[in-house]
Amino acid sequence: MIYRMDRFIWLNLPLVVAPIFLSSCTMKLGKQPRQEVTSLYSARSPEFQQAAGSLLGPDFVGGNSISTLVNGDEIFPAMLSAIRSAKRSINLETYIFWDGDIAKQFTAALSERARAGVSVNMILDAQGTQKMGISNKKQLQDAGVKIVKYHSVLWPDPRRYNNRSHRKLLIVDGTVAFIGGAGIADLWEGNADSPKHWRDNHYKVTGPVVAQLQASFVSNWIKTRGDVLHGDKYFPPLQDSGSLQAQAIRSGAHYENLDLMYLLAIASAKKSLRIENAYFLPDDLVRKELVEAAKRGARVEIIVPGKKIDQKLVRSASRRHWPELLNAGIKIYEYEPTMLHVKLMIVDDKFVSVGSGNFDNRSIRLNDEANLDVLDSDFAAQQAHLFDLDKRRSREITANEVDGFHLGNPFEHAAALLSPQL
Repeated sequence: MIYRMDRFIWLNLPLVVAPIFLSSCTMKLGKQPRQEVTSLYSARSPEFQQAAGSLLGPDFVGGNSISTLVNGDEIFPAMLSAIRSAKRSINLETYIFWDGDIAKQFTAALSERARAGVSVNMILDAQGTQKMGISNKKQLQDAGVKIVKYHSVLWPDPRRYNNRSHRKLLIVDGTVAFIGGAGIADLWEGNADSPKHWRDNHYKVTGPVVAQLQASFVSNWIKTRGDVLHGDKYFPPLQDSGSLQAQAIRSGAHYENLDLMYLLAIASAKKSLRIENAYFLPDDLVRKELVEAAKRGARVEIIVPGKKIDQKLVRSASRRHWPELLNAGIKIYEYEPTMLHVKLMIVDDKFVSVGSGNFDNRSIRLNDEANLDVLDSDFAAQQAHLFDLDKRRSREITANEVDGFHLGNPFEHAAALLSPQL
């Protein structure tokens, strides 16, 4: 159906006005980077490691091992195996927990461990887990699992409701952690082998950096429950398990480390920059950094979802800015087989960032996110191989096929208005 512009706006006024109102009252403390970050060194250099380690939170620590889990066929069995092996504690924080086969498997495994005396704590985003199912929640609580619903709609302060926990963290016995893009839902089943099964990466982590990932969970547990989880049940001594240098960064309404990490990493791209992200909607400053990276000779490649995307407004809002990027020589590809939910950035074949963070304003300034940054050439090569596999299943976008922003298109007009909330 074709709407006249005025009718479209009036019919969708609550959708347009409410997020803008919430954005205006989102809690902020101090200023965030609004100037271009100067390109001083490559992400391969010791100077980058020192800067990133000092500016983004916990420093890089060595001795870690990270296994890449590709799609649900690898992700869920590894997570469930870790849960079933838990002896002392399980901490799970997730945005998505939807009733279905996968949710029932997690509910059963978590409940069994809680009944066995393991301390099981869950932070479930109140908005993202609305479809978790009453029976799943009851089974967990009856087993003794402690559940926190993060920022319920019933909370009187609208600023809190607009601040979601988008993290995907699982930490078992304080010694093994999982981080990435996958939620607890049947959408992630399979091997991205049909439009019903999303394409995603998740990561199993051991070594000293697990303590930093545990701290990310505990920070929100303190925020929501007020009690501190500590001691060797949660923070045991951690031995080296590999050779990778890694750091865990967290971002939220009060601390925008994700924003700073993106800016610093892009500014440090001298030879190559690969971005694969489910919701690619960078603001003016980040787009400027991307263009500057291309101008100084870095090969910039970006993979985003194609027509099979769950958030059509995000795709429409994103495409408005593609001519600017394409004209700078940046390559953009749309993944075609199914919904692409990967969150991956690789800089100069050395620095890699993975986790829950999207490349949009909501992840950068509104949601709580958790990412894992890694400095290692071999790990970067593994991720670049996955990137290239996805690129082969994608369609390259050309400048002449991107229409840009048309004021006469009500859908794109709404997308423009809602961009700060997408």
